[in-house]
Amino acid sequence: MFHVSDHDDFFARRNVWINGPVIVGAGPSGLAVGACLREQGVPFIVLERSDCIASLWQKRTYDRLKLHLPKQFCQLPKLPFPEEFPEYPTKKQFITYLESYAKKFEINPRFNECVQSAKYDETSGLWRVKTVSTSHNSGRGEVEYICRWLVVATGENAECVMPEIEVISEFGGDVVHACNYKCGEDYRGKRVLVVGCGNSGMEVSLDLCNHNAQPTMVVRSSVHVLPREILGKSTFELAVFMTKWLPIWLADKLLLIMAWLVLGNIEKYGLKRPAMGPLEVKNIEGKTPVLDIGALQKIKSGDIKVVPGIKRFSHGRVELVNGQNLEVDAVVFATGYRSNVPYWLQESEFFSKNGFPKSPFPNGWKGNAGLYAVGFTKKGLSGASFDAVRIAQDIGKVWKEETKQTKKAMACHRRCISQF
Repeated sequence: MFHVSDHDDFFARRNVWINGPVIVGAGPSGLAVGACLREQGVPFIVLERSDCIASLWQKRTYDRLKLHLPKQFCQLPKLPFPEEFPEYPTKKQFITYLESYAKKFEINPRFNECVQSAKYDETSGLWRVKTVSTSHNSGRGEVEYICRWLVVATGENAECVMPEIEVISEFGGDVVHACNYKCGEDYRGKRVLVVGCGNSGMEVSLDLCNHNAQPTMVVRSSVHVLPREILGKSTFELAVFMTKWLPIWLADKLLLIMAWLVLGNIEKYGLKRPAMGPLEVKNIEGKTPVLDIGALQKIKSGDIKVVPGIKRFSHGRVELVNGQNLEVDAVVFATGYRSNVPYWLQESEFFSKNGFPKSPFPNGWKGNAGLYAVGFTKKGLSGASFDAVRIAQDIGKVWKEETKQTKKAMACHRRCISQF
């Protein structure tokens, strides 16, 4: 079944045959695929390196986080949000929703299973997924799962990105990534440098303001800032509606006009807009526009200061690219996340070196030899849900056909036996 060179390795670890797909990742994407497979009657397992579902939401997000889009655009397949939930559910409410989702569809991930490698064995036509236990109390050690289908659901935000900045070690103050930031109360009265001006950078800066810290936000590149709502209507919902009837360039122009009417000219506050419109930037670069929930007003009032890029750090100070020097007590890097697929998936045809499928949405969900990807669309939870449904239908079709053939063969075999 396997290559001779792999013989010793195969028998040195515990091997488990999975009669269905292996899903790597128990975040919203992995749960969505699991629920859709359950509806198709296909067995599966979910491998999760952490000790809980949706570990990004449970362990690596700040306390005040809410969904940035209305709940109808963030629900997973087969189960809407509870009616009593607000239009923009809180972090706690979203986690509650995901836990009830996993319970409803009987999704029980194998926690503390960190995938070390996954590769396709051409001789056997099967995937070999090697894991190591991350639990201190587990005696399971290394396991190799053998399966026909592999679903990569680790998503776009598996690992935090920390930029390389000259002599950051000399700073001496508190330095964290936004994934470890919880609440501005921890920084009360402190001068905090927030590096990054995306949705996380803006919201962390706002949270710091609300807890009487003194945030300064580093804006190194252009950024689109849009109001979260326009005339009481979700800006995202308006954008979706317009793109159904209008070309993207025209929808972008209308969005920017409405944003100017609501927010005014943001460039005079150090927030330069890209040359491309917000929808075009999202489609081409995958960069989400900032949906403002109050940070811009704090920037206008001067409570949040905006500065250009960083040149270097020294003890308790930072030098900016414009020569300005600031005294700083702490630094929060709101510099985003990246895919970790290249570190463990031994495959180069479907996934590119940056850990995303080579084919853009809506064609990046299926590779060769039973390989699938979910949560890499750069279109949030709605994109993940869209792909999850298609993946389950694709696997379910093969599963049902083969199950029927097996039952038919067994029935024929029994009839033949009865004739003797």
